[in-house]
Parts: sequence; structure tokens; C-alpha cells
Amino acid sequence: MITLATIQKAQHRDKMAQKQLFEGYGNVIYRLAFRYLRERADAEDVVSEAFCLAFENIGKATFQSVPFFEAWLKRITVNEALKSLRKRANFHLLSDSEFEIEAVSENTIERLSAAQIWEIVSQLPVGYRTVFNLYEIEGYSHAEIAKMLNISEGTSKSQLSKAKSLLQKRVIELEKDYVQSKIVR
Repeated sequence: MITLATIQKAQHRDKMAQKQLFEGYGNVIYRLAFRYLRERADAEDVVSEAFCLAFENIGKATFQSVPFFEAWLKRITVNEALKSLRKRANFHLLSDSEFEIEAVSENTIERLSAAQIWEIVSQLPVGYRTVFNLYEIEGYSHAEIAKMLNISEGTSKSQLSKAKSLLQKRVIELEKDYVQSKIVR
């Protein structure tokens, strides 16, 4: 278990404390990076970079509690993941296009497992997925996202709306597949 004392030792370059932090948060940070990058090697690179930056700068920070440290480490990771995305040739926000939106029944959502929901989100185009993760999962505001991605707030809102539309469309497709599988039986 990570304590404030462990964090304080790491701030004084204690290697055992740094190892504890890495072991305690490594998997969480990896999953966070993977949510943005969807490539194992890229996520591992971001984890390495995030921890290097964290250990390099931890002495300059003040943490009142463990959750403050966790939030700081996650922010570093998100920033590193975004930096990695920007370096990719395929990172771009999609232009406007219309999507037909159908209603999704509550039963459809209830039938989906966490793994299915994760799979649907991970299949979003990178720009949509990035804004969706930042807004819906990480809790950043559109103003913060706009600054992080160097886009307008309107573009952030538009990308989120389109991401949700695509997610809804995919859920509807899954519902149709589910109903079809029941009929075939």
C-alpha cells in the first residue's frame, strides 16, 4: 500500500520508495496510457516516460495526500500519451459528418460487459477516442482539452458528440446482432 511517507521518501530520491511507487502504480498507469494509444509498445514507452518525468520532478511538488500524488502522476501520463499521439502521422480529428442516431434500449446497455464497452470505445477513431477519454473518463473540461490538444473548445465538443454518436451506433449494431442470435437459436 502506498502511503504519504512512501511518496515523501521518493521525493528524497529513495530508490526503494521509487520502486514501490512504480510497482504500486505501474499497471494503473499502463492501462491509462493504453486507453489512449491502443498499442502495447507505445503504452509501455509512455509509462517509462511518465515515471522518469515523475521521479525527475517529484522533489519539486508538494502532496497533501496520496490522491493528490495519484492525480499528478495520471496527469503526467495523459500528457505523455497525448504527446505520443501527436507524433503519430495518423492522429487527426475527423471532420464534420452526419450520423443517423437511433434509440438504444436500456436492456442493450445492461447486457454489455465492461470488456465489450472497452472494445467499443477502443475502436473509435483516435481523435474521437482521445477527446472521449479526456472528457468522460479523465474528467477534463472542454477548455482543458482544447488547450491540451491545441484545438478549439467547439472542436472538442464536436468530437465528443461524434464519439458518442458512433458509440451509440455500435451499441445498436450489437443489439441487432444479439436479437439475431436469439432468433437463429
